[in-house]
Amino acid sequence: MDQACVLLVDDEADLCRSLAQGLELTGHKVIATSQADEALQHVNRGFYGVLVTDIRMPGQDGFEVMRKAMEIDPALPVVLITGHGDVPLAVEAMRAGAYDFMEKPFSVAHLASVAERAIEKRRLVLENRILREDLADRSGLESRLVGRSAAMERLRRTVLALAPTDADVLILGETGSGKDVVARALHDEGPRKGKPFVALNCGALPAEIIESELFGHEKGAFTGASGQRIGKLEYAHGGTVFLDEIESMPLELQVKLLRVIETRSIERLGSNRSIELDVRFIAATKENLEQAGREGRFRLDLFYRLNVVTVPIPPLRDRLEDIPLLFQHLAVEARARYRREIPDVAPAYLAELASRPWPGNVRELRNVADRFVLGLEGGVADDEADGPGPGEGQGPDSLFDQVAAYEKALIEAALARNEGSIKATYEGLGLSRKALYEKMRKYGLSKDET
Repeated sequence: MDQACVLLVDDEADLCRSLAQGLELTGHKVIATSQADEALQHVNRGFYGVLVTDIRMPGQDGFEVMRKAMEIDPALPVVLITGHGDVPLAVEAMRAGAYDFMEKPFSVAHLASVAERAIEKRRLVLENRILREDLADRSGLESRLVGRSAAMERLRRTVLALAPTDADVLILGETGSGKDVVARALHDEGPRKGKPFVALNCGALPAEIIESELFGHEKGAFTGASGQRIGKLEYAHGGTVFLDEIESMPLELQVKLLRVIETRSIERLGSNRSIELDVRFIAATKENLEQAGREGRFRLDLFYRLNVVTVPIPPLRDRLEDIPLLFQHLAVEARARYRREIPDVAPAYLAELASRPWPGNVRELRNVADRFVLGLEGGVADDEADGPGPGEGQGPDSLFDQVAAYEKALIEAALARNEGSIKATYEGLGLSRKALYEKMRKYGLSKDET
């Protein structure tokens, strides 16, 4: 964003000039004018700043200026300056959406403090709006595998490279990292899209029925087989079979699965007729299958057959910079499920999310987003949480400091993840080398401390 701006409107030229000079001395950029129409030319949905206007002015009064400005962007913070006796009118304006009002006489320091709080609120609105617009602009794979981190960029490139092929794939990732999402993306981004996508959780199927579920059976194949049944593998002909938690499959069934993968054919239980299959196999696991094979818990020959291509999914703790966009994406999904509007997210809350260990990965973050949309989680931005009140200073928990703490935490995490590599860090964060060094200097960070 550009530098924040105070848009000042007052028909008293001397007072307008004095206020503008005072605000500039406190570090604010100021656009001052005595003409309401001229001020409104600067207002748009991307305006980063606060509108400060006197109420009593010839022609259009401040109330009218506020109304027109909020027609352009209802989320624009407007501060009204009132004279003695104008307080009832100011209260009416507050009910109409004004951010704050100030009664003359007031100090420039007081105005600067109110403007600073309003600007922080505006920054929050714009950042949330940018996140939502960013999500709306994303389509295809970017709308599924959400994130700007280098790890997610690599994952999307890998999926796009593998999707058009029939290569069997082994997806490796922790619980809740999104293995099923990646499997579905491999299917939908390739030529098998539109054909069956059959997902089987090998850890959820009872051992006594898993063979029948996979291969199907003929009538009378076993007690209770009153009719012919098409198995999941046969049903998936032309499409994709996703075997989740493959490490949980019984060893005796692994032998049969290996034969199916090698021959691309099956025999229903109770039949000797071979049925050819045109399927692609995608397996997923949270374990090291090679190690499990050495320990006798998984067949190594099946591991080597599945391990044509391995796609690792990064845990959420290794891509903390993705949390703001990913959280917004999950909140949008929750909004559709629960038919609730999404509150604005306070930057301090995002900073707190980035400090969590996330053992449950994206699944855990999805639960948090659900609770947030349902109003059961903290983190909603409101005027009381935006910063100090009028005339109060910025304490250590001010919004500015909380946002800075969040940024510092992301950079520290990226440096640690990249073992102090400056190049990998600034590329992963989407920064220039110069920008990264400036931020490290600002926060007192060193690559040697990671």
